Amino acid sequence: MLLTKFGEALIKENPLSEYPRPQFVRNSYINLNGKWKCEFSGSKSLPEQFSTDIIVPFSPETPLSGVNRVLSPNEFLHYEKIFEIPADFNKGRVFLHFGAVDQIATVFINGSEIGTHKGGYTPFKFEITDFIRTGQNTLNVTVVDYSDTKEYSKGKQKFKRGGIWYSPQSGIWQTVWLESTPVEFLERVKITPDYDNEQVHFEFFGTDDVVTTIYDGDEIMAETKETTVKLPDFKSWSPENPFLYTVTFNACGEVIKSYFGMRKFSVGEDENGIKRLFLNNKPYFHNGLLDQGYYPDGFLTPPSNSAMEFDVKKMKELGFNMLRKHIKIEPLLWYHYCDVNGILVWQDMVNGGGNYGLEISVLPFVGINLDDTNYKTFKRTDKEARDLYYEELTDMVDYLYNCPCIALWVPFNEGWGQFDSKIAYDMLKKMDPSRTVDSTSGWHDRGASDVISKHIYFTPIKVKAGNRPYVLSEFGGYSQKISGHTFNNKMFGYKIYKTKDSLTKAYKRTFEKTIIPQIKTGLSATVYTQVTDVEDELNGILTYDRKVVKIDEETIKEINRKVKL
Repeated sequence: MLLTKFGEALIKENPLSEYPRPQFVRNSYINLNGKWKCEFSGSKSLPEQFSTDIIVPFSPETPLSGVNRVLSPNEFLHYEKIFEIPADFNKGRVFLHFGAVDQIATVFINGSEIGTHKGGYTPFKFEITDFIRTGQNTLNVTVVDYSDTKEYSKGKQKFKRGGIWYSPQSGIWQTVWLESTPVEFLERVKITPDYDNEQVHFEFFGTDDVVTTIYDGDEIMAETKETTVKLPDFKSWSPENPFLYTVTFNACGEVIKSYFGMRKFSVGEDENGIKRLFLNNKPYFHNGLLDQGYYPDGFLTPPSNSAMEFDVKKMKELGFNMLRKHIKIEPLLWYHYCDVNGILVWQDMVNGGGNYGLEISVLPFVGINLDDTNYKTFKRTDKEARDLYYEELTDMVDYLYNCPCIALWVPFNEGWGQFDSKIAYDMLKKMDPSRTVDSTSGWHDRGASDVISKHIYFTPIKVKAGNRPYVLSEFGGYSQKISGHTFNNKMFGYKIYKTKDSLTKAYKRTFEKTIIPQIKTGLSATVYTQVTDVEDELNGILTYDRKVVKIDEETIKEINRKVKL
């Protein structure tokens, strides 16, 4: 069994116990992670007895769950958790939060059905005020997971794993927690920096009777009931100076803490008339990595919050300024670490759809981009799954909107479950005009996108500046197998090297001979594949267990000092 050092240090009684929402901190929190009971069954009905212990929030397929059992599409996974509610916890209303449950979850409190949620990667909550009591309560969750047998969002999971496709997982895989609020309460706040006008805008949901206080460290910059607040001579947020303003919201008898960064993402022309990505009204090169956020012991679930922080800080230490979060939505703490450390994030939407034919994967390389309104060709024939995609896309944007680090949205990747990309682009620009969009990363560009996005692994990289910034949104994938640090004995990669020295030389050669020279002629961003090895894919800068850096660190730092405009 391959373990990270974070998995080796796992405290089973209290895993991932930190407050899970640093962008909106309420003084009310009961963490429900830890030891639960579970039962696999052919029946949807709750079982009378539960025979298996499971460590939540780890999927039953993962080593850290203690179960190591795959949930099949024709089964139900039933959970049970007995928990205590202190007498002083309930301020008026109580909500049960789930970070993510894969794929369909039905929730019960003390025998009463509360509700059902579809979608394996987005957070959800239910009000349980009328169903709980002070003292002991029983929480049950029934899960169905069709994985890749239906067109629901599934990410990179497959029952027949291998290559770029990974082990299936199911069930609860992010933190479960309770919070209490007053009867009338501030539900959420939408924070929008207006960089050009030196102000920040707050949109309140639940109540508009809010006193907002903005801090620069300990100094109060503003205290007001206005929804738009002027910040003359503000400090900008950037990877070089990730300055964050603290903000509190006093509403309905409670004080909620958050933060924001003053930054602007846009597209413009540099002094030579080349289209570029802009940060804070200046051309800015995005030098990033593909980041899949998988772990050998927790799969999609990080073994600890320290594990998430390690990945972010290590890549920043190596000199990268961007991570493309690939086909996964992380816990909010991961984005917090990017906010604090100054890492730009390109955020992928999780893919769905069926298994497409060769025409989807081959034709883009000969210059043919197919019409993605053809649902049959792209294997998106299930209208329910397409409608659910839009719901999940909206949920993702709402969930991550207040994270300063989010620079760009990626609704579709390489034709995986692609459909109506022009509609998705328009939706994103309407929901969030403050960020850029790579509509169809790599393949099947339909014209509605803020960038020209290319994935190049096997052919020469030749940048052609155009009417949009040119981004190399995937490349590299250089592989090396490190004995004792792999998931299994299989190996997948685009170019294979036997030693650290040969891998380092190849990495350096690609950047010095191909990448850096083309920045001046139009290249605006790079996404090297990838942060860590993942299962069969051995093309990470780090091994899967995060214990070995496979490319010489000083070489990476030296190169990254040159990868800029």
